[in-house]
Amino acid sequence: MNLSNIHAPKKATTKRKRVGRGMGSGMGKTSTRGHKGQRSRTGSRMIRGFEGGQMPLHRRMPKRGFTNIFRKEYAIVSLERLVELGESTITPEVLRKAGIVKTKHPVKILGDGELTVALTVSAHKFSKSAQEKITKAGGKVEVLQ
Repeated sequence: MNLSNIHAPKKATTKRKRVGRGMGSGMGKTSTRGHKGQRSRTGSRMIRGFEGGQMPLHRRMPKRGFTNIFRKEYAIVSLERLVELGESTITPEVLRKAGIVKTKHPVKILGDGELTVALTVSAHKFSKSAQEKITKAGGKVEVLQ
């Protein structure tokens, strides 16, 4: 391979379409807009989602439910994941370093799995079963703000 046999990839050097530059260009007269009709006129611009007068898709679909814009997202961690860490003091920073929590959301601990070791767990929220299991195993629950 040398400079004499290098060429640009396909469509890398295509020229832009110049419309309305005479009949010889193949794009003269109607300038690729066709004859008559809504889209052939100057200044025509349809609203996004316009389907030629047919009821647009976003209006045909049923609207259901309610989206709470003040909803708080939590990163959920189960007790069995805490046991796997093998540490006695667990905070959201420890969970992020271990890769269990990957987001900046507040942490919520759920009571899935069994706990036999006493742990000191700091998190933003706990389920009732998680709190009971941690205290029953001799650990401490610290709720962060």
